[in-house]
Amino acid sequence: MFKQVKEINKLNELVQKEGLTLVYFSQPNCSVCHGLKPQVKSKLAEFSEDITFLDVNTFDIPEVSGEYQVMTVPVILLFLDGKEYLRKARFVPVVELYNDVKKIVDGVNSMN
Repeated sequence: MFKQVKEINKLNELVQKEGLTLVYFSQPNCSVCHGLKPQVKSKLAEFSEDITFLDVNTFDIPEVSGEYQVMTVPVILLFLDGKEYLRKARFVPVVELYNDVKKIVDGVNSMN
């Protein structure tokens, strides 16, 4: 479900595409990141047809800190047509994330 991205240019290209893109920023030494990701994956699985899911290790792409204002991890960003639409950071209530994402997906689908 999550596609690993290891280059800033590729990340920028994928984020700018039309539609919804969710980016999960993490680091290998982040226990919160490792605990949260499976929950996010499980809770948001129903949106796999609607959203492109990307996984970014901020150690692999340190430039994301400045370009995407990722100052802590984990950070979850949801983009719509290249524009940041939702930001969740550090301790993310998964049910709240699900509800926010569902509203956005439902809104986008109602326009199509």
